[in-house]
Amino acid sequence: MQLEKGGNETCPQVEDIIYATIRNATTYDVKVPARILRMFFTIVSLGLDPENKAEKDGHINLSLAAYEVIDDAKTKLEESCPETVSCADIIAIAARDVVVLSGGPSWSVLKGRKDGRISRAEDTENLPLSHDNASQLIQSFSERGLSVKDLVTLSGGHTLGRSRCVEFDYRLRDFSSDHDTDPTLDPEFADELKRTCPKNNKDPDAGENLDSSGLGFDNDYYKQIVRDRGLLVSDQTLLGDHRTRWRVKAFARYERLFFLEFGPAMVRLGNVGVVESGEVRVNCRVVN
Repeated sequence: MQLEKGGNETCPQVEDIIYATIRNATTYDVKVPARILRMFFTIVSLGLDPENKAEKDGHINLSLAAYEVIDDAKTKLEESCPETVSCADIIAIAARDVVVLSGGPSWSVLKGRKDGRISRAEDTENLPLSHDNASQLIQSFSERGLSVKDLVTLSGGHTLGRSRCVEFDYRLRDFSSDHDTDPTLDPEFADELKRTCPKNNKDPDAGENLDSSGLGFDNDYYKQIVRDRGLLVSDQTLLGDHRTRWRVKAFARYERLFFLEFGPAMVRLGNVGVVESGEVRVNCRVVN
């Protein structure tokens, strides 16, 4: 399916409506940008509510609480341009907007996606995981037609992310027969994380930002990896592999280079899995 660079002719207000919705939601919840961006990264057919678990209920997507924001944008667009803008296009535009609102680069979003008619929780099982090493990540991206450059560049989206203790605490204790703590993790940082995630932690929401800059979109994610402070194995592994190391270091040094590469990589990611024979849902939760 051929996506279009413009695509605003049938609904000229589409980008303004989505931007205003995202900006308003972010005013009330500063976590919206990270959640929307993660949603774009992981969801193929968001929000379908059949009797089985849909993708948004899959184990990797438990924190995608911002899908209500997409519902809000969809409701407004149906009032302005009925049955015209797909939920998939809304998510792609919203992902660009949250990056811009967080201080990152902008890019032109290709439009014309259709929404899928099936959404299954098991589809999330093929997504890259937080404990994957560089070879596994490269293979996963390659299967989607994405390059090593795309892998390193899109990983920078973690600058807006946060992970719960359950996703990384195995690195802190009883890591292996030779090391109690993951040896690729900075010892001082490991001690900080142990205080955040104590043994027998009872708080399911306890966790840590994926970089030290918190809510801003910048290149600090790469700077932390260079300092052996990548929170997830899938982050730190990018420094340990010769195929990815040099680009991590380049992005850590030159934020402008990261920004220049991020938009085009998001466009390429947005072309993955485009539905050929889908529909434009009136409600993002259900097929028409």
